[in-house]
Amino acid sequence: MFRRDADNSTRDARATRNLKRRDRKSVVACDSTSFSHFGFIQTRRVGSLEVSVVGLGCNNFGWRIDAEQSAKVIDAAIESGITFFDTADRYGKGQSEDFLGRALGSRRDQIILVTKFGMEMEKGQQGASPQYILEASLRRLRTDRIDLYQLHQPDPKTPIPDTLGALDQLVRAGKVLEIGCSNFSAPQIREAADAAKGGAHFVSVQNEFSLFHRDPENDGVLAECEARGLAFLPYFPLASGLLTGKYRRGKKLPKGSRAAEGWGPKVFTERNLAVVERLIELAESRNHTVLDLAFAWLLAHKPVASVIAGASKPEQIQANAKAVTWKLTSDDLARIDVIMTAR
Repeated sequence: MFRRDADNSTRDARATRNLKRRDRKSVVACDSTSFSHFGFIQTRRVGSLEVSVVGLGCNNFGWRIDAEQSAKVIDAAIESGITFFDTADRYGKGQSEDFLGRALGSRRDQIILVTKFGMEMEKGQQGASPQYILEASLRRLRTDRIDLYQLHQPDPKTPIPDTLGALDQLVRAGKVLEIGCSNFSAPQIREAADAAKGGAHFVSVQNEFSLFHRDPENDGVLAECEARGLAFLPYFPLASGLLTGKYRRGKKLPKGSRAAEGWGPKVFTERNLAVVERLIELAESRNHTVLDLAFAWLLAHKPVASVIAGASKPEQIQANAKAVTWKLTSDDLARIDVIMTAR
């Protein structure tokens, strides 16, 4: 399954480095900043990795936008100080990884590269078995390693010890630095932690989380992450665009938008739009936008290391990068809760 590196000394050095990293206690903390055209971008930890608190979700690449437009978004992210790039093998049927690898080119080492596996790519090509893992992603991404490699969803057909064993081999071979999971429940997180024993273990959990989808607060996942020192990575943080501020009550849906195209969950209801109006009012009273509020609210949760937001235009990623300057007070958080619970 694993090809032999031409340079054994390089492989051994990587393995030693990765084993040392793996033995460190996972820490989720704000401990640094990186400079961009928009000022300093805060960073937090995902295992041994230091990542920007805003991540670029690359799920639009190869699906909603082509290679040229994807490259523009990637360029804007790097210029904005964003270092955390999240993709998956199934996004755009492999094109997301391909577009990302091509656009990064020699800048590969400037960013933290995340990809995922385990969802269906083609008929019969799915799951978390050792035969499925990694090599095609490395080729498409034009790299010799993945910084954070995540299991996209639980695989009931493959025992978690088998998956962790295969991932441990990849860590030892230097092809993967850290591993994580996505769409796992609290009991599944505990099962994986118990199964890891002395080998590679998950350092991250990537589940849906936003003001309009608060399951991780209620199902024990956030609490489990905090107890185990795991980084939590929210996806769909803007509730499929509802929290961007471009959808307003009583106004026509923007042309070409997800809502206008009927994409995704039916969150664009009159009731939800009324809630958004109240959130906009609160944000504007603090000289911020509702997008700022959505990011700040997520980052106020201790286990959250980086907010993964997609973008199809450079100006969207630039707005995301600017959004994290607001640190909510306890009064802000209480007012947000009142608005959300009254809906």
